Amino acid sequence: MMEEGNDKHEGTEQRIERQEIFSKAVRAGKRTYFFDVKATRRNDYYLTITESKKRYHRDGRFYFEKHKIFLYKEDFDKFSEGLAESIEFIKNEKPEPIEPREEFKRKNSENYTDVEFEDLESVEAEKEKEEEEEEEKEEKKEKGSKKKE
Repeated sequence: MMEEGNDKHEGTEQRIERQEIFSKAVRAGKRTYFFDVKATRRNDYYLTITESKKRYHRDGRFYFEKHKIFLYKEDFDKFSEGLAESIEFIKNEKPEPIEPREEFKRKNSENYTDVEFEDLESVEAEKEKEEEEEEEKEEKKEKGSKKKE
């Protein structure tokens, strides 16, 4: 699926294309994780992992709190090893999940609303814009380091 965005570079506006190669959404309790494989302008692949959680303003309007990791091919092995080691440590140290007390579950269950995938569609456009901005920053850093060499 080809996507178009705007790239403001040196005062001129250029059309650029972004290619989403693969996308996987994983619902996990109150959170949704997005695993998105994208291509850079040079057709190199990278992974973004986004955690999205629905939150509410005091006036009742909702928003999505998001945390994002950009993972590049050269870091896959070290990242995977660190993740596997950390998960294994947790499984060995605390094999049983700790259940919240019953009164806490009842009291706080009213404060949460399940996130529907339809709700997240509007977030996708915002997420893509953020990814494009982050990629542009990375490319500018790359260009700057090549000029220094």
